[in-house]
Amino acid sequence: LKLLRSTLPSDIEIKEDIAKDVGIISADPTQMHQVVMNLCINAGHAMQKEGGVLAVGLANVELDDIAAAQYLDIDAGTYLRLTVSDTGYGMTSDVKDRIFEPYFTTKEKGVGTGMGLSVVNGIVNSHGGTITIESEPGKGSTFHVYIPLIQEGVIKPEIDIDAPISIGNERILFIDDELALVDIGKEMLKHFGYEVTSRTSSIEALELFRTKPDRFDLVITDMTMPNMTGDKLAKELIKIRPDIPIIICTGFSERISEEKAKGMGIKAFAMKPLVMQDLAKTVRKVLDEN
Repeated sequence: LKLLRSTLPSDIEIKEDIAKDVGIISADPTQMHQVVMNLCINAGHAMQKEGGVLAVGLANVELDDIAAAQYLDIDAGTYLRLTVSDTGYGMTSDVKDRIFEPYFTTKEKGVGTGMGLSVVNGIVNSHGGTITIESEPGKGSTFHVYIPLIQEGVIKPEIDIDAPISIGNERILFIDDELALVDIGKEMLKHFGYEVTSRTSSIEALELFRTKPDRFDLVITDMTMPNMTGDKLAKELIKIRPDIPIIICTGFSERISEEKAKGMGIKAFAMKPLVMQDLAKTVRKVLDEN
């Protein structure tokens, strides 16, 4: 939360209610970091116009058969509950029904994009948990994440935890026209030690790179952006500095052939929505090979 403070506007107050006696869960720390980060950044963007309160809570909860029956895919038992709430615009029932779809985004200014929440949902489900939403237009939103606690004498469930990911301190220019996605990408990369400069305009990014071409070790850019798309931006950057490695972020509908990518000088792709481990591996691989 201290790291997020620098990302969120100063007119958003952060309140914490972290219980001291919370239990233990079997989880991948990097994935849990992404869950908290994505939920908090989306909450922050729902309040970016008028400010508000971001509240984060953590507590043990006991769900009996009746309570557990309200949720999909979880049984009665003791859970760690993470709660992230905001006082922003809230959501309609239609948006709530679609918020966890991989490429769903409201695209409305000040409402929060919702991007990255499909990743959150996938992580929570892989840990045997579930996530719920309470929201109405004009009344903010509250997300509850439930992860089962490890009980004494019970064998820990097998969680797919990857080998340690190499970190770095290189300088990265990160570009996406959606501010929420810039913030998420920036926080991911900072988590692994990188120094990140971000822009929400491909034109501004090009001008920055033109004035300081040796300032960056890597460029990561979205593919679909107004004024200048990611592939065109890559072409211009390589004209300025032929050895600059570039990663392009794409959705499934934006795939570029490997042959075309190599011809453009693109070193790798990062699939959206971004997943921390995948992004970290791709970045490290490209930097090490360059």
